[in-house]
Amino acid sequence: MNPPANLPALTLYGTPTSGHTHRVELLLSMLGLPFTWIAAPETVRRSEAFLQLNPLGQIPVLVDGDEVVCDSGAILVYLVKKYAPDSDWLPAEPGKTAQVLRWLFLAAGELRYGPAQARGIAQWNWPGERADALAIAENLLRFMETHLARRVFLAADHPTLADLACCGYIAHAPEGGITLEPYPNIRRWLQAVETLPGFKPMPDLPLP
Repeated sequence: MNPPANLPALTLYGTPTSGHTHRVELLLSMLGLPFTWIAAPETVRRSEAFLQLNPLGQIPVLVDGDEVVCDSGAILVYLVKKYAPDSDWLPAEPGKTAQVLRWLFLAAGELRYGPAQARGIAQWNWPGERADALAIAENLLRFMETHLARRVFLAADHPTLADLACCGYIAHAPEGGITLEPYPNIRRWLQAVETLPGFKPMPDLPLP
């Protein structure tokens, strides 16, 4: 997809190994939107300048001209509504919109506190109980495996924001000690997402 003409300067604050940042990078790449990348590790996120952008000190943050958008799910919706309103990334039909939003909410809930949490504990010693994260992850993966038994993508018969929101942390679940071997449908879905034009993989981390 060719980017629209006369684009304002887009700036994305994040880190390369953040699945939250990665989902925004994917959409920017797939929409053909050029942007400036600014690394925002913990030291940057505690700075006064960053806290003026997002007082919660969280990534990612997208700056689009005078607009500052925080939270990866909100950024995905913003980018589509502004730069690709007629695309299928967020279908306009209410039922299909609801299906996409369901997965965005799952990405902020079960995905964040399951696979992403287990990865954070294994890689960066995040606070929290590993057993709890593994239990949440197993429940989510079983649900996804059944859901994907007769479909290629999560929310529609084509890729949507749902797939971009979920693929990074699922693909990198082994970095949290979670194997994907029991889930052939999930692995097939990941392969379908990874072959989309403009896909960019998230950097690999050591397996625990």
